[in-house]
Amino acid sequence: MSRSGLQGPPASLTIYSYAIPPILKFGSRQLQERFLPELLLAKKRICIAITEPEAGSDVAGIQTTATKTADGKHYIVNGTKKWITNGLWSSYATMAVRTSGPGPAGLSLLLVPLLNHPGVSMRRIKVAGHTTSGTTFIELDEVQVPVENLIGEEGQGMKYIMTNFNHERLTIAIGVTRQARVALAAAFEYCMQREAFGKTLLEQPVVRHRLAKAGALLESQWAWIEQFVYQMTKLKKAEADVELGGLTALAKAQAGIVLDECARCAVLLFGGNGYTTTGRGEIAERIYREVPGARIPGGSEDVMLDLAVRQLVKNYQARTKVLERPKGTSKI
Repeated sequence: MSRSGLQGPPASLTIYSYAIPPILKFGSRQLQERFLPELLLAKKRICIAITEPEAGSDVAGIQTTATKTADGKHYIVNGTKKWITNGLWSSYATMAVRTSGPGPAGLSLLLVPLLNHPGVSMRRIKVAGHTTSGTTFIELDEVQVPVENLIGEEGQGMKYIMTNFNHERLTIAIGVTRQARVALAAAFEYCMQREAFGKTLLEQPVVRHRLAKAGALLESQWAWIEQFVYQMTKLKKAEADVELGGLTALAKAQAGIVLDECARCAVLLFGGNGYTTTGRGEIAERIYREVPGARIPGGSEDVMLDLAVRQLVKNYQARTKVLERPKGTSKI
């Protein structure tokens, strides 16, 4: 699918790998037995609904509420979710909701019915890219959800979301880096064929220089991604969550930066063809249009860069504290 230059279909499919893991990892046995058979066989669709109009990368600012009824049998969910991939066609959403007070400690995860469920209304959002991924605005008005649909424990939602983010961001980084390779490969092939000033573009030093700069970024990014995959498969989960959390955010941000460079390089080398939605350069134009969709969803770039540094500082301080000598002990 990456070879097509389209990001909508891959986004719509990979959303399953973000929405289902919390149920697998933290959901009760009865929750898994009720929903996973149909979801894993793709008989029904699911999305992950975290982002809101006023809370994107700032997950702790989520305002959608889930209040228990007097008999304790249901949650009543009220609020809105925005830019939800696959939402339009999903029967369920793994949804971040506020079950108690402000801040991270008040968040929980709830499996909320969507399609044809009373109180739920959904409409499509038109975005610049990802046009086939079903980006959705969801309104929840007094939506009744059984308490059995709680994923894990109340108040643990922030922990579950952060754990889920690691593999989500790595998956995004892999797909985005692959997309960058498609853009650069298309440009390389075009430059071998297109002639200007009596010779092919690839024979022009300035063109080779531009390709080399973008290629160096791409190859180093891909080597880093392979390193991440190796570490995630070899480290224990608890260790990986600590050691790779910030770095995964950094890898996701860097993937968007690399895609931006490679896609822009492709458009410039395709020239007028790269600015046209049809013909030989359409793949370059299409991929370049998808660049913001790589740099914003899953944690916007600036937030990811900041998170990476803060996490590295936190890990450094924790390790330094372990190495400190108790007061009163000899320095010898």
